[in-house]
Amino acid sequence: MSATSDLGKSYFNETHEQMRQTVRKFVEREILPYVDEWEEAGEFPRELYKKAADAGINGIGYPEEFGGTGPDVFMKIVASEELMRSTSGGLVAGLGSLDIGLPPVVKWGSDELKQKVVPGVLSGEKISALAITEPSGGSDVANLKTRAVRDGDDYIVNGSKTFITSGVRADYYTVAVRTGDSGFGGVSLLLIEKGTPGFSVGRKLRKTGWWASDTAELFFEDCRVPAANLIGPENGGFFCIMTNFLMERLMLCVMANMTAQLALEACLDYVKEREAFGRKIGQFQVTRHKLAEMATQVDVSREYTYRIASRIEAGENCIKEMSMAKNFATSVSDRVTYDAVQIFGGMGYMRESVVERLSRDNRILAIGGGTYEIMNEVIAKQLGL
Repeated sequence: MSATSDLGKSYFNETHEQMRQTVRKFVEREILPYVDEWEEAGEFPRELYKKAADAGINGIGYPEEFGGTGPDVFMKIVASEELMRSTSGGLVAGLGSLDIGLPPVVKWGSDELKQKVVPGVLSGEKISALAITEPSGGSDVANLKTRAVRDGDDYIVNGSKTFITSGVRADYYTVAVRTGDSGFGGVSLLLIEKGTPGFSVGRKLRKTGWWASDTAELFFEDCRVPAANLIGPENGGFFCIMTNFLMERLMLCVMANMTAQLALEACLDYVKEREAFGRKIGQFQVTRHKLAEMATQVDVSREYTYRIASRIEAGENCIKEMSMAKNFATSVSDRVTYDAVQIFGGMGYMRESVVERLSRDNRILAIGGGTYEIMNEVIAKQLGL
């Protein structure tokens, strides 16, 4: 079974499948032989960004004028699914940090800012990161405390960020700051470059999962940023952030579905080899039924994700449905990775087992991009509650 089973055929065309093969070969050649080493090291080589760009991966979904392929939601899904076959959610998150850091610049930045930032990131020469989360609050974006005060042609920024993916190595940071009063109406976005005086990167954070992605704290102490680096209108940053949440959450759905898919595939292989009480464990009814339930949940989640993706592609604002898809996909991946470790038994708890990595990498998916509880709140509000 694969992520391109009959369920998904109507969503993908020949060009999508060509890209799938390109990314699959890239993963087999450039990632899989080294991924275990990179996991243990807690990072992957910076050159991988350039190699991904050369393979045509970085530019997927971005304007052609900057070296991209043009908008195509399912092309992005194809690339994400195949990158996840690296078995390292952290690597995929790190390599893909441009997809949360760059879109606000592309959509809302000035022409000068776009020309300065976007081509270098898409070519793999530069790394982009998004910096929203603060030590005082994660999902509560409207109440962030990092402040930027206008001073002539600059903003002076003070505050801190945490849990920032690609935070150590990034060159460009799309940073949420408070330029106005409290609440969502006082939030703005600034592009802050590595090396700006007053901006420092703290320690590299150690995580339960996503080992291969660098995650950092950021500090701003009287950091002077050109006002020309404002992304979108002043005090209009919250809306700019929200416009990217649909695609960010869609990609998290894809990661969850592929995490579950890979765990299921590992189990289907393992139960044909592992023996207990004189027979293969796949011959036990309890195991067969568990696998049947896992397969059903994975297929249902993937098909619903594809359906919502098709509506996003059509221009619909599927806030409620995307929140539903994220919660459903992460619930499925929670259950499937848990059951996969159980099926593997003691081996499922060993670092040499792929289901061990999938299980610990999976845990962040119901937290990042809006927690499970926040998604339920979004759904409730969309229901008029």
